[in-house]
Amino acid sequence: MSLLMCPVCRQSLNLAENTWRCEQGHSYDVAKQGYVNLHVVQHKHSKTPGDTAESVLARREFLQAGYYQPLQQAVVEILQQLKPKAILDIGCGEGYYTDAMQTVANDCIGVDIAKTAVQRAAKLNSKVTWIVGTGATLPVQNHCVDVCTSLFSPIPQAEIARVLNHGGHLIVVTPAPKHLYDLRAALFEQVNLHEPHKFVEQLEAEFELIQEQVIEAPLSLDQMALKNLIAMTPYAYKTNPERRMLLEQNSVFTVIAAFQIYLFQKRKKPSI
Repeated sequence: MSLLMCPVCRQSLNLAENTWRCEQGHSYDVAKQGYVNLHVVQHKHSKTPGDTAESVLARREFLQAGYYQPLQQAVVEILQQLKPKAILDIGCGEGYYTDAMQTVANDCIGVDIAKTAVQRAAKLNSKVTWIVGTGATLPVQNHCVDVCTSLFSPIPQAEIARVLNHGGHLIVVTPAPKHLYDLRAALFEQVNLHEPHKFVEQLEAEFELIQEQVIEAPLSLDQMALKNLIAMTPYAYKTNPERRMLLEQNSVFTVIAAFQIYLFQKRKKPSI
């Protein structure tokens, strides 16, 4: 049974001859790269939303080099414990984490607003259902997903609650307080610690915190990896260009990546 929902009329979508269709007659062709675009024009706020092509390419090269593999492995281990049948990765980007998630579940959906990212992701793993879409209206039916994941991505709380089944789980990954601290200290005059716990407070009404952990990965970056790391983050356009240029002259740069992982469970609605 299909898990997808038409973003226009909210009816279920079914795949027939490389086209997703709903009963109202809306149809969406699967692109030759293997993804489907469900980001309809009425939901768009810009012509090319999401990450730039340069940022997507930098992230692909950096992640494929294995620098964040400890995080990928930690997420997979949590999923193995949960044994989900269906996973939805919100903000899947170019697919590095989603590709690994697919090995755990029968159905795995990766959705991202950036078309260039999903085009790259679709080449990684044809068993994933890759979608260009928005978290504001997740193109997934009600209560049909066992686990939602959001790794360094927006957390559309109401939509996640809608698509998760009763007792379903949400995995959130966000920077731990000292994530890439030395890198940020080189790029900015003032460096504030990340505040991951704010997400626990934001989600408290509908999600109960079940588990939390911090994963640290010491990185020794050559010049190309350093440039890719900067280019794939918001630091690329937030920092002073001169500071960035000076930092990128390093032939080797060491820094610690620190990831905060939260596992939530959807709260049961009180019976009336």
